[in-house]
Amino acid sequence: MAFQNKNLSVIAYANGFTLWHYASTETMATISASGYFDSVKTLMNTGDIVIINASDNTSIKKITVSTNVAVAALA
Repeated sequence: MAFQNKNLSVIAYANGFTLWHYASTETMATISASGYFDSVKTLMNTGDIVIINASDNTSIKKITVSTNVAVAALA
């Protein structure tokens, strides 16, 4: 299954920063793959945070937008 826009929501927005939530029955590896969120890349900014509820795990990731949208674990 591919990205589902209906599963993405904004939790908070302030000063150009957005905290997102995404829930899916896919695995964390699939959702975390670079390019998974490309269909909404005009909405996301580098430095935004997404809470992901996947079928096998829950994680908080930071967003990087360049050619593709990438999510990475917070340091």
